[in-house]
Amino acid sequence: MDIQFIYHTAMKLLAALPITLELFICSLILGLFLALVILALRINQNSLLSYFARGYILVFRGTPLLIQLFVVYYGLGQLEWIQNSFLWPIFREPFNCAVLSISLCTAGYTAEIFRGALLSVPSGQIEAGKACGMSRALLIRRIIAPIMIRYALPAYSTEAIMLIKSTTLASLVTVWDVTGVAQQIIQRTYRTMEVFICAAVIYLIINYVIVKIYGCIEKKLTVHTKPADQMAESKAISEESC
Repeated sequence: MDIQFIYHTAMKLLAALPITLELFICSLILGLFLALVILALRINQNSLLSYFARGYILVFRGTPLLIQLFVVYYGLGQLEWIQNSFLWPIFREPFNCAVLSISLCTAGYTAEIFRGALLSVPSGQIEAGKACGMSRALLIRRIIAPIMIRYALPAYSTEAIMLIKSTTLASLVTVWDVTGVAQQIIQRTYRTMEVFICAAVIYLIINYVIVKIYGCIEKKLTVHTKPADQMAESKAISEESC
């Protein structure tokens, strides 16, 4: 195994890491925003809006992300009305198409994660808040949202890990992230094993960091729900891991 080649390959892949992280962060933020909108429509009393949200979730969870990416990049970009509209600067850029596709896909999964967490909020606490005279906005901010976030966080951290792995598909539409640069190196050198091992290690480190971040957040949010004798131990563990 050529150590020098691995070193130079790792440096080239690390140079593309900002693109991967930017793609991940943009998709995560946009996907979360869309998921909250879909969640609001999903639980709406209006049956038309609720069925629209159900259809959205069915389509984007039931079709492969790769096909969604190709439809957005190769399909929508070919429509004349898009080329002649303000949307064209968005759809002509591979990075924007990748962010949009990944965000639309993850929004369907995230909306269902938060819906399950919302349904798990104890009704007794909601009734207690209403009995105290809380407004709907205050009830959501002080009771529903904090509990929902605590319940949703473990599953949402898994979705974030799946999201960072989904960004590898962006290389198929000429986004030169870590995977895209790895493919370029392989095309020039034909040394598949070393290049993909370097790429795998980079993604493994990213996922490890994501797990630790979400773990710290989860411990911060749930420390008060544990018995008093466990709080000091949890705090010490949280400080060590953070």
